[in-house]
Amino acid sequence: MKKYIYILPILAMFLLPSCASHSEDEMLDEDKSAETLYNEAYNYLEKTAYQKAAEGFDKVEMEHPYSKWATKSKLMAAYSYYKDEKYDDAIAALDRYIRLHPGNKDVAYAYYMRGICFYDQIAPSQKEQSATKDAKESFMQVISMFPNSEYAADAKSKIALIEDHLAGHEMSVGRYYLKNKEYISALNRFSMVTDNYQDTAQLEEAIYREIEVYKILGLATEAQRKEEILRQNYPDGKWTKRASKLIRKD
Repeated sequence: MKKYIYILPILAMFLLPSCASHSEDEMLDEDKSAETLYNEAYNYLEKTAYQKAAEGFDKVEMEHPYSKWATKSKLMAAYSYYKDEKYDDAIAALDRYIRLHPGNKDVAYAYYMRGICFYDQIAPSQKEQSATKDAKESFMQVISMFPNSEYAADAKSKIALIEDHLAGHEMSVGRYYLKNKEYISALNRFSMVTDNYQDTAQLEEAIYREIEVYKILGLATEAQRKEEILRQNYPDGKWTKRASKLIRKD
């Protein structure tokens, strides 16, 4: 999955550093204000020193837990961890933010960013897909809880991509079983796609693979029924042509 590039502009709109000036004495004071610490951490973020930025934002919360800057810093620390590809730390910080500030105006962003952390960890379709499923669940929360937010539309588009990826995973496993003549296991995987991922690009081949397995198992009636479905939905498709030849074979 491609890295997401929409986060920082949105985040910057409500979490920009303060433009207030500070005296030299204040900057050298060990007991720096929350605002000063926040601005220092933000400067690290802009310089792509993400670990130092995260540590700086965490320091704001530790030293000034009841300031307005502490609330902002929780989210910025999570974002800094995300940029540093420390996804577990980012997710933990976001979960904490959501738990402590469920009514904050930026909580929709926290849910959305949580989904992005999982989304960026999606593995190739041949591998285990726990991050993919977690990403889908997180984006579904965004849509359900914040349907009118600026993040809902992108969450929907990401779910569509995720579902195609999950369908691809089922197809990959199904082909493996088919190659190894584990026909029932293969059929279960292909049927998972035809039953649950009907809006994905994987559907046409999945129906064909069902036909292929039914033919191998000697279930001619089921194979013909699936071939008719395939022909109705993909009259000019390459898998339809292959299915027609397969049905008429022998």
